[in-house]
Amino acid sequence: MDQVSTYSEKFMKWAEVFGPKLAGALLVFIIGIYVTNVIARLVSKALSRRGIDVSLQSFMASLVSGGLRVLLLISVAGMLGIQTTSFVAVVGALGLAVGLALQGSLANFAGGVLLLVFKPFKVGDLIESGGQTGHVQEIQIFNTILLTPENKTVILANGGVSNGTIINYSKHGNLRVDIVMAVAPDSNVEKAKSVAMETMSANQYVLKEPAPSVNVIKVGDGMVSLAIRPYATPANYWDAFFTVQEEVRTAFGKNSIDGPTPTRIVINK
Repeated sequence: MDQVSTYSEKFMKWAEVFGPKLAGALLVFIIGIYVTNVIARLVSKALSRRGIDVSLQSFMASLVSGGLRVLLLISVAGMLGIQTTSFVAVVGALGLAVGLALQGSLANFAGGVLLLVFKPFKVGDLIESGGQTGHVQEIQIFNTILLTPENKTVILANGGVSNGTIINYSKHGNLRVDIVMAVAPDSNVEKAKSVAMETMSANQYVLKEPAPSVNVIKVGDGMVSLAIRPYATPANYWDAFFTVQEEVRTAFGKNSIDGPTPTRIVINK
């Protein structure tokens, strides 16, 4: 009985000293969890209002929530009298080691965040990046997926995409199709230009606005080179590129506009 009484007295003294700290720490923990969840929801809603990708919304909300909960646990441990200096140092060292080991992946992650936030392109756009050209199929956290005109799937690391040059062919809604065709030097150039303009005006893939144009780009080498420049939507670019050449060539033939004649100079010594 004496031992029970002794233990009871020790427990009461411990409860008097440690009880308020425990109650305070528990209260802070409960309130902290609630506040953390509220902040995570606010972050998610803010990202949603800005039109940020859903996958990034979820990831950023989880990242904010996890970081705040770690800070909350450290604060609660300090309130209970636990020395947190060593714990913070261990967490910092662990974070540094993970960062160094995953620096390439972290660069791709950061690049993905920048692409999803600032949106230099969107799904469906025709872009050129890293020497690759294709339509954007998907923008992921770490990679961007392109589909090339040859139906090849290209996976680009977001770190390189965000830090490199991006050419967005779809940004303005139309593309200029650059075609060069040559006619014989003695051809009626004005007639050739008029025929090319009429042919482009009748082509289903060529836009009326901006208006197409035909100009002499070079005179020499036994020919007159014409720069034929229609405009098309990104989806119709290649259709316009091929059909305009075929139709203009046919129209030149019907209007007796000859192409250049290949010549070869032979020098006998």
